[in-house]
Amino acid sequence: MKNAQIFLISVIFLALGFTLIANAQESGKKLPSAKVKDMRGQTINTADFENDGKPMIVNFWATWCKPCLQELNNIADVYPEWQEQTGVKIIAISIDDSRNSKKVAPFVRGRNWKFEVYIDENSDFKRAMNVANPPHTFLLNGKGEIVWEHNGYAPGDEKKLLQEVKKLVGKK
Repeated sequence: MKNAQIFLISVIFLALGFTLIANAQESGKKLPSAKVKDMRGQTINTADFENDGKPMIVNFWATWCKPCLQELNNIADVYPEWQEQTGVKIIAISIDDSRNSKKVAPFVRGRNWKFEVYIDENSDFKRAMNVANPPHTFLLNGKGEIVWEHNGYAPGDEKKLLQEVKKLVGKK
């Protein structure tokens, strides 16, 4: 029994190591081209997301995901300060499917989020970004290259995200 536990733990650490290596190798990768819809139902190509040479945060979330909502609500509270300090733009990508996608716009308006929100109801962008579960956050540098990512949410993770953004713009 003990050998089986040691083996299982070894396999988990090995898999985690390969994941970290794969993520490190993807650093510098640009956003793939996929079609998403804005809050008015207009189709947008994700490869066209930009922020005039400043960092961007792309966050995958869903209306049914409690950690997602906690994260985005906490970020919404400090977003104006983040923009002032770093010029960062936040793009929130709802992965709600076609049955729930009609709920997204009123849901977002009710929370008064000031960042851009798009809907990936066919999960094309989610698949292209290898997102398994929300929340999943990507940080892009001013060239639009993915330089950092994080999966999941625990209170305080937004502070780590801000630190990473500040590193990109040369602030401590």
